[in-house]
Amino acid sequence: MNPFQQLGDIKKMRDQAIQIQRELQGEEVSVSKNGVDIVIAGDQKIKELTTNGKSDNDIKDAINEAIKKSQEVAAKKLSQMGGGLQGLLGGGQ
Repeated sequence: MNPFQQLGDIKKMRDQAIQIQRELQGEEVSVSKNGVDIVIAGDQKIKELTTNGKSDNDIKDAINEAIKKSQEVAAKKLSQMGGGLQGLLGGGQ
């Protein structure tokens, strides 16, 4: 395999990763749990957090659930890369 081809493939994958990261910033996941409302972006930055005075454990549980859901969004976007990583690692040839 041509080493310059591999460099081009790596750059293409990097560009795809950057594009996916930008798209994830635009995705939002909303979670309501135990009286706590959270809006978290697909890049896992909490955008909004409101509570009705519940304990810290309630807030922690809601944050953990929101992060989990945003990770699912990220995994879906990354899976759209298809064989990109497999090709880089020598698979799918």
